[in-house]
Amino acid sequence: MLDATTRSGGTATASPRAAATELAVTVPVVAAAVAPVPPLVRLGRLLLSPWARFSLLVALLAGAGASVLLFQPQKLLADGWPPQLGGATAAVVFAVAYGVVTVAFVPRPLLNLAAGALFGSALGLGVSLAGTVLGAGLAFGLGRVLGQDALRPLLRGRLLKAADGQLSRHGMRSMLAARLFPGLPFWGVNYCAAVSRMGWTSFLVATALGSVPNTAAYVVAGARASSPTSPVFLIALAAIALPTVAGAVVAWRKRHHFRGR
Repeated sequence: MLDATTRSGGTATASPRAAATELAVTVPVVAAAVAPVPPLVRLGRLLLSPWARFSLLVALLAGAGASVLLFQPQKLLADGWPPQLGGATAAVVFAVAYGVVTVAFVPRPLLNLAAGALFGSALGLGVSLAGTVLGAGLAFGLGRVLGQDALRPLLRGRLLKAADGQLSRHGMRSMLAARLFPGLPFWGVNYCAAVSRMGWTSFLVATALGSVPNTAAYVVAGARASSPTSPVFLIALAAIALPTVAGAVVAWRKRHHFRGR
């Protein structure tokens, strides 16, 4: 609105409030335009989300476990697979197959016995260790890529935080102890380490070194299974049994400590 004409006959002028209101009306408000997200981009984000990747990991492991129960690949390896191969080629194929099936929860002791029976003590130990490191690396990689982002926020309990801190800060020492300690499942240690912040080098080196004693005992037992009364076979059995008994005793004595935590 315009103010009334001044009493002295001057021209009419706009008041400051009216001028501001008129300016506010004349200047359009520009809203920020938000571009719609394409469907393929939304689908990609959904498939790459932490819980989608973790679901894929669970599905892969469930399928692998079902395949082991159905096809029993450890029997194929124990018979020498594939049967037409021999020498170094057979050893390489066995090591690769060893690594793959350990990801699918095939027990390593059976594979170590088979390696000793098929390739002897020296070559069998090398094949088994190569398969062990390969299988551990595959499981660690799957757990790190598909499971770590989803599971790390769930590490809230005292024991879980303590285990994660131990693996993250003292990776080499902790993994070496886990490999030497009998009774801990191979696949379980792999996936627990993958959720932690342990480095690849520490994990693989500690796996290779810590797996030597137990693996060697089973391989030698498999290589000398045809002569079960020989001193070498009996020593191998003792090397298998004594650490197992010692581990059970330690776990029994520490049970109250873990319950108290």
